Amino acid sequence: MIAGLAEIVGSFPWLLPAFAFGVGAMVGSFLNVVIIRIPAGESVIKPGSHCACGQPIAWRDNVPILSWLLLRGRARCCGRPFSVRYPVIELLTALLFLACARHFDLAVMACGWVLVSGLIAATFIDLDSMFIPDALTIGLAGTGLLLSILVPALHGEHSGFFALDSMRSGADALEGLLIGSSLVLWIALVGGVLLKKEAMGFGDVKFVGGIGAFIGWHGAVFAIFGGAIAGVLWFLLAVVWNAGKAKPSLRFGMQLPFGPMLAFAGAAYFLFLHGRVDAWFASFSDLF
Repeated sequence: MIAGLAEIVGSFPWLLPAFAFGVGAMVGSFLNVVIIRIPAGESVIKPGSHCACGQPIAWRDNVPILSWLLLRGRARCCGRPFSVRYPVIELLTALLFLACARHFDLAVMACGWVLVSGLIAATFIDLDSMFIPDALTIGLAGTGLLLSILVPALHGEHSGFFALDSMRSGADALEGLLIGSSLVLWIALVGGVLLKKEAMGFGDVKFVGGIGAFIGWHGAVFAIFGGAIAGVLWFLLAVVWNAGKAKPSLRFGMQLPFGPMLAFAGAAYFLFLHGRVDAWFASFSDLF
């Protein structure tokens, strides 16, 4: 089946990018529902999409990205404005799905779609509520372990013997989960002792474990320290942005969730940097 799909994609090179972008936009629309409803403890299936005034949203007004543009950000039923974040999430998801399609074969691409969907949902939930639900963190970890066994190429295992590759890939995923979560846990414990307050939420511990199940321990470690660097850059941006302002908009000293930084660095490793990072780890280990 995969070989047949690959042949079709080879015959029509524009088909896969277009398909990936379209599916990503639709998944992004669903993620908007997930981001709002999961923290509220509501079903993501029922009821269907509806306006804040209570009216159901017609299918023609629920086309990802396009509907928001055509309606100019206002509901058709009552004229209420709705956030620009909806099309932003849809476009972001579409672009990340497209990036997965451009960088990986079909099986790993599909795994990447699952990963980036979880990263996006966790990012915006964490920004809204300063926590990441277990449905995403533990769910991401369990899904990553399962997909690693079913798709050994996710961890670069492709010797040709599926059973052996599956065992190795599953071990890589478990290693990434345990090392990533353990490292964050120790950072949180030591930081709590030194700062005499909670340095990092336990949701971040589980979140890194979920990321590591998809991208291995190299990726998990990169997500932790790359996320820390991203956090420092955001901190410096806030300082520069607010310099001289009477009412700063990026308030210096406010609590900043670490989840979005972990997600950003994890996605960067998976999509663009895994080759360089893995080579650095290999060269570093050669020193000992």
